[in-house]
Amino acid sequence: MDIIVISLLTVLPCLFNAGSTDNVAFGGDAVQSSTLDQFGDANHAVDGNRESIYTRGSCSHTAGEYNPWWRVDLKRIYSINRVSITNRGDCCEERIIGAQIRIGNSLDNNGNNNELAAIIGFIPLGGTQTFTFNNIQGRYVNIFLPGNGISKIITLCEVEVYPDNIAIGANAVQSSTFDQFADANHAVDGNRESIYTRGSCSHTAGEYYPWWRVDLKRIFSINKVIITNRGDCCPERIIGAQIRIGNSLDNNGNNNELAATIGSIPLGGTQTFTFNNIQGQYVNIFLPGNGISKIITLCEVEVYTAG
Repeated sequence: MDIIVISLLTVLPCLFNAGSTDNVAFGGDAVQSSTLDQFGDANHAVDGNRESIYTRGSCSHTAGEYNPWWRVDLKRIYSINRVSITNRGDCCEERIIGAQIRIGNSLDNNGNNNELAAIIGFIPLGGTQTFTFNNIQGRYVNIFLPGNGISKIITLCEVEVYPDNIAIGANAVQSSTFDQFADANHAVDGNRESIYTRGSCSHTAGEYYPWWRVDLKRIFSINKVIITNRGDCCPERIIGAQIRIGNSLDNNGNNNELAATIGSIPLGGTQTFTFNNIQGQYVNIFLPGNGISKIITLCEVEVYTAG
């Protein structure tokens, strides 16, 4: 793959809180190949703080070794297209040069065999550099520094991970399930295939007030949802469905804030709904029945953050 490295910003860490709602690494479970001392815990690199003075306790630090690595477990698969790294600010800025950002779902070789997203060059003392690349799906993000027979050290004062479609691979449920092709999770499998029998669409039974919901596992600031409609029949069924976003499960989440109401989407069509930022963990597609039995079929639901 082509590796694209873009330096977007170099800032003082004290001016920015990396614990934003869109940084999926924030508070994640991190491990590393070794730990130098009491200041160097792996989780310090995902504490939401770009503080870069090592002794202030917000940076990770391996011991000197061949091929050191650091890894964060995001707990589920995301489609990732951006990682920001904050370097140590009190010494040794050159140590990060040559480190690899790798993303994927395997723990073979401690995750260091996953797909290469970018190679880190020079980052100045206490600087933050952002690396953007084509979307890579993965649960694990590694920072791996090949030693090539030389003892090396990884120090990371913050690692931020930003996904594209945050719904991909998340847990979805619905009010009912029509048949074996109809699982709610089919609507967040990353596939816009719209022929129902090919097994990539959700489908409720006919009922009053059918609904579908995805749990993003944490709160995000959301400003865009993309819906792909069924492509082999029945495009009119989606008309009137409501996109609702929030943090409550009252009424199965269908009382959360209304983001948009879906109109006509043609057979197999994909439509984008944009709106002012709404913070929420749950995204619902809810179809008021008004005394008439209705069905929700969704061939993909994509959710994007305001970041």
